[in-house]
Amino acid sequence: MRYIIIGAGAVGGAVGGRLAEAGHEVVLVARGAHLTALRADGLRLVTPEGPRVHRLPAVAGPAELGELRPDDVLVLTVKTQDGEAALGDWGAAPVAGGGSAAERLPVVCAQNGVESGRLALRRFRRVYGVCVWLPATFVEPGTVAAAGTPLTGILHLGRYPDGTDDTLRRIAADLETAHFEAPVVPDVARWQYAKLLGNLANAIEAVSGVLTSEAGLELFTRVRAEGTAVLDAAGIVYAGEEEQAAARGDKITFKPFDGSPRRGGSSWQSLDRGTGTIEADYLNGEIALLGRLHGVPTPLNDLLQRLANTFARERRPAGSMPVTELVRRADEAVASVPEGGAARPR
Repeated sequence: MRYIIIGAGAVGGAVGGRLAEAGHEVVLVARGAHLTALRADGLRLVTPEGPRVHRLPAVAGPAELGELRPDDVLVLTVKTQDGEAALGDWGAAPVAGGGSAAERLPVVCAQNGVESGRLALRRFRRVYGVCVWLPATFVEPGTVAAAGTPLTGILHLGRYPDGTDDTLRRIAADLETAHFEAPVVPDVARWQYAKLLGNLANAIEAVSGVLTSEAGLELFTRVRAEGTAVLDAAGIVYAGEEEQAAARGDKITFKPFDGSPRRGGSSWQSLDRGTGTIEADYLNGEIALLGRLHGVPTPLNDLLQRLANTFARERRPAGSMPVTELVRRADEAVASVPEGGAARPR
């Protein structure tokens, strides 16, 4: 199978680079300065074993490849807010022998949140979800760092909305030759919702910096509790913390390539790069959406979604709001909830 990595940033670059190292055929999809660097100098992948350069085909879109191959696997690793456009472009691409990618090819959604599978299923007949545990950073155009060791990441895989099949097992087998553990599970959404609860910290980190202070960690505890209350009210099942810890064990240790402390995660990196967008609508916003549907107030996640979007839109520096100020605003948001909380829409 040939893997077409749609969004060769931190996660996509790490997955694509590792697959290429293991001898699998890979095409990288990127844009702007990153695409220029990939074409000129290759993908520089930095891991705890050191840096390597992979000279792989790099394209801006499907037109540059001509007809896609029947054995192609589309791996969607753009941020969810960019997923709709990417799915539209690639879904319409012709496949050798007839039909379109949306009709014939599998698309593997490897993104934070739980929305990308639904977006893909509107167009694609064969959709797979991934719960991504992979510490990776976009360092600069052409360079991606993956700091996990001895495994680069753990990728739970399943059909969307549920089930497994032989294609999925083949993909998992390829990933397991490339420094990943790739469990195939029939209930991938259960793992994705569990990851969503952890990703509610992304906006805190983006706005006020890496979570190291007692005040920041305490705020995250409150934000996560709000999220679990919403999922419970919605009747959504998710993997528990003990089950997640058992799945990870000590298989991934963070070892930064330059010896520096951990930088921020995906949302922090979006602000740091000044992209103008952020994934908060599909993380904290997912909790806000479910809260409104099921009559559960979500003042903390509402606040974080709003602040993260403001920081992205105004291109404010990542982590520039003191955590004490963020906590003050959070307390005000909770205090402003009317007695009895939010009413369920009718």
